Amino acid sequence: MALCFCRWRNVLLCVCTPCICLLLLFLYSGLLICMQINDSATVTHFVASGTLRSSSFGPLPQTFWACHLQGDAFWNNLQLAIDRHHNPVLRPNNSDMGFENATRYETLLRPNSSNVADRNSSGRNFDKLPQQMQHFVSHMEIRDYPILIQPDGVCGAGAKYERERPLLLMAIKSTELNLENRQAIRRTWGKAGRVAGQKGNSSRGAEGGAYVRRVFLLGKEPPEGLNEDFPGLLRMESKLYGDILQWDFEDTFFNLTLKDVLFWSWFSGSCGRTRFVFKGDDDVFVNTPKLITYLQDQLKEPQARDTMKGFMVGNVIGAASPVRVNSSKYFIPVSFYKGLYPAYAGGGGVVYSSLLTKRLLNTSKRVLLFPIDDVYVGMCMVRLNLCPSHHPAFLTFDFPAKEEEQPCAYHRVLLVHKRSPSEMVTLWAGLKKTATRCRDVPLRNTPQH
Repeated sequence: MALCFCRWRNVLLCVCTPCICLLLLFLYSGLLICMQINDSATVTHFVASGTLRSSSFGPLPQTFWACHLQGDAFWNNLQLAIDRHHNPVLRPNNSDMGFENATRYETLLRPNSSNVADRNSSGRNFDKLPQQMQHFVSHMEIRDYPILIQPDGVCGAGAKYERERPLLLMAIKSTELNLENRQAIRRTWGKAGRVAGQKGNSSRGAEGGAYVRRVFLLGKEPPEGLNEDFPGLLRMESKLYGDILQWDFEDTFFNLTLKDVLFWSWFSGSCGRTRFVFKGDDDVFVNTPKLITYLQDQLKEPQARDTMKGFMVGNVIGAASPVRVNSSKYFIPVSFYKGLYPAYAGGGGVVYSSLLTKRLLNTSKRVLLFPIDDVYVGMCMVRLNLCPSHHPAFLTFDFPAKEEEQPCAYHRVLLVHKRSPSEMVTLWAGLKKTATRCRDVPLRNTPQH
């Protein structure tokens, strides 16, 4: 009996063991297949902004203008047409993706502009808009204007025999009539050539310094506001100082944006060696020695080479809304634009790198001109996925109450707005007079990034 039991046990072991092994093999193989299927099923989803509210997804970037058609908002609709034209998903075979030519820009823009105008003409009623806005809309697609006067030097007025790369180009927006402002700037904070920096007593070595260049950016004064002798006087001024850059377009408030894009183009072709640009108005006061030292310090920061690709600093204004009061010069009708403004640096004075200047030029070719110049620069920055850095030493809205009365107040700022020509001269003299006493005074607060 025992012998029979052992025989049957051996038979069962011989038969069942392979079956069990085979079953385990099937289970293992099935598990591997399921895992592979799950891995291969992982898909990257492109989700349109505003269409998904699931908390499992990270925050989606919000654009400053609305992504969808906004009724009769002229600028939004026209920008949307440009965006669609250059969308690599919608137009994978688009040969114009480089978009380096202003003529191609106008060719693209004109038909889109007329289509949008035809579609929304009944609701927009542009005849009721302020004359300034009507004039802007009539030529907003044009950005190719000839140069009437340009500096003798390659990159504005400056030292003829520079021993090193220029650190800074002062690019100052002016008008034909503002000769007194330009003269005050030339005598004070806008001097070209070798300019000393300002370091504290604790710093080793000399004060340092850098080469600075200067250029004034002008359009043409409307004929009714211009004396017959002014064009000739401007040419004499240019011959004397070599710092006038004038284009053949009407110099109005809404055309200040043109000065930006045309300047970027001129700079890219003429200022290959310059490291930074100061772009500001002709009624600001700049602490140039402190600005030079500040910029030289930025070049010494870790990863400065990468930082310079997107470097812009000024008085940053965030989450601003368009002005809807029609008595304001900043008035933007709802029929023209809907949405918030992007974060932007106040146009009274801002500093950015030469590398960023060239990037702004390229991206501006895909952003429709906007009537407010500093807002437009902010729009281009958003398109580059960048944001300007805020520094409290840029006072584009003047000093807070009573701070100006402090003995070294002007040594703590890089820029203050607004100042008359006579005030510039007085302040510059005071800055020089108190340089030793106030040299260790730091800039206002700590910059916020």
